[in-house]
Formats: sequence, structure tokens, C-alpha cells
Amino acid sequence: MKIAQISPLYEAVPPRLYGGTERVVAHLCDALVEAGHEVTLFASADADTRAELAPVRDCAIRLDTGAFASSTANLAAHLSQMYEVRRRAAEFDVLHFHVDLLHFPFFEDCADRTLTTLHGRLDHKDMAPAYKRWPRYPLVSISNHQRRPLRHARWLGTVYHGLPQERFAFAPRPAGGYLAFLGRISPEKRVDRAIEIARLAGWPLKIAAKVDRADLDYFRDTIAPLLDAPGIEFIGEIGDADKAAFLGEAAALLFPIDWPEPFGLVMIEAMACGTPVIGWNCGSVPEVIDEGVTGTVVDSVEAAAAAVRAVAGYDRARIRSVFERRFSAAAMAHDYLDLYAGLAGRGGRALQLSA
Repeated sequence: MKIAQISPLYEAVPPRLYGGTERVVAHLCDALVEAGHEVTLFASADADTRAELAPVRDCAIRLDTGAFASSTANLAAHLSQMYEVRRRAAEFDVLHFHVDLLHFPFFEDCADRTLTTLHGRLDHKDMAPAYKRWPRYPLVSISNHQRRPLRHARWLGTVYHGLPQERFAFAPRPAGGYLAFLGRISPEKRVDRAIEIARLAGWPLKIAAKVDRADLDYFRDTIAPLLDAPGIEFIGEIGDADKAAFLGEAAALLFPIDWPEPFGLVMIEAMACGTPVIGWNCGSVPEVIDEGVTGTVVDSVEAAAAAVRAVAGYDRARIRSVFERRFSAAAMAHDYLDLYAGLAGRGGRALQLSA
């Protein structure tokens, strides 16, 4: 099968540090190539991929220190990308977009040969009318919960994110003796809540997190004063090379979010290492966590703190086994291949599962 993968241009594929969508695209491309398919990735030139790379920008927008970042410039880069995909569209059996709905006005005549994975929240104003305006595009959600604001849309299925098994070494024992928070400092990620949980439970907490420019005031005014508390260590942003050790040595990952999380990649990164997750009852969390096996879902700081000792005793080999079955890159690629093949019966070309 000849498959085009169209990634956002904000981060490298995969990202050097923080970043979710481009990381998933990287893993999907490699897994599809491993399965024997011809994959072309439309992304920035700094991508590291087993697919054939179709570079549409010299480097990822975030890494471009020589450019002035603006929404207009970012849109210009993505419009150039859409032009190149459109120019080559006839070469592919399926066009798999990961750029939200940016491509909708340009590919209406071949919408049935496209698949669009939506990676973000869908409850913002103007989204529902836009998706009603372009109803022909087959969509994929990354959790069932993510679909709720767009129940009318043309959903083909839900495909959970996956990771390469070899990227995250299994850690049979949490040698570090601490709780972990990994992600981004922002109000909806609730690192303040993670600090409160750790202090109430009496465990050290290590925080590996990115601070976006937009969240600098929040970090300075709300979070920084909390970092002086005993047992709280702020590491800063880390990349893939450091994640396995950071998560694997932790007794548990704290995921105390306060927003409708579409998926939560860090949860399965922890599971890949055998580390259990204490997650808030928001968004996709109850779908991703197998209650009592890979972690637990809570509704309060007190419940989270009380759960620490229990989850720290979970069978880490079993957690890893669940990850391999539900959230490996191979499992993700298999689910997407089923959807690609299903397009054949929905007006698209006849597709083959084998290369």
C-alpha cells in the first residue's frame, strides 16, 4: 500500500523534546514501513524516519531560531505543505492527515481517499460548524471521549496511540523511590496538584516539564513558589533519551490533569517502563488506564495520595504486558491498516493490507 502521512510542522518528527502529535506520526510511519508498506512523510527536513521523506520546510518551526514566529508565518508553512501534498496526491492509495482540519478545503474531491486523525480537544467554539461544513471526511479519534463534542461527525474508528517497545526499557523495580510528573507546566496539567499529592503522601516528587512562553507568568506566579517545598525537584524539559530512566525509576506517574485530555501519551510511556499511573478522572484517562492493573483513576488529592502505596506494589511485568498488547506501535499500525482497507468500501480506491 502507498500511504502519505502528513504531519504538523511545529515540531520535528519525532520531536527533540516535548511534543505529542509529531512523535505519534514518527512511530506510525516506522511501524508501517516495518509492516512492508510504502510510506511517504510530508514534514520538515529534520525528520528522522524510515519512511521516504518529502521535506516541505527546512526545519521544524519550533527549532527555527532564525525565523520570527507568528500565526501567519505558521499558516504559510502549512499551506505550502498542503500544496505539495495536493500536487502528489495521485501517487498514494491513502492520504493520512494529522493537521486537524486545515486540509479540508483543498481535498474535497478525494475526501474518501483520506483519513484524518484528530489529535486535540474538539470542544472549542467554531469547531462543530466547521466539521458540519465538511461532512465527507473520514475521521479517527484517539479516544472515545474525544468524540463527544462532534457526535455528528463521520467517525471511522478510534485508534489509541502506540510506542515502539524497544524505545522504553522495562524497569522491574523503581530504583529511584520517587513519584514522577512529566509533561508541560500549564494550568490544565495541574503540576500544583501533583505537588500537593506527593506532599500529602510523603513521597519525593521529580518534575520533568516544559514551560511554554505563554505559561511563563503562570509558572513564575503559581508554580515556582511551590518548588521550594521539601522533596520537590524541578528538572525541566527532557527528551526521549532520558524518559525511560526518569519514568522507569519512579514508583508511579502522577497525571492529575484538569481538562478533557484527548489521550495522554505520557501515561503509556510510563506503562512501557512498567510504571503505574495515578490519573484524574478526566477525558481519556479511564480508557487508557486498566483500573487496578496499570494504575488507578481518582477524583481527589486525598484519594490520589492514598493510592500511592497501593499502586507502587502493582505487578510491573503485567503493566508492561498490557502496554505491549494495547499500546505498541505495531498495534497502532495494525488498527490504522484496518481503517485504510475499510476506505475501499466507502468510495475510496481498492486498498490492500499487504504491501
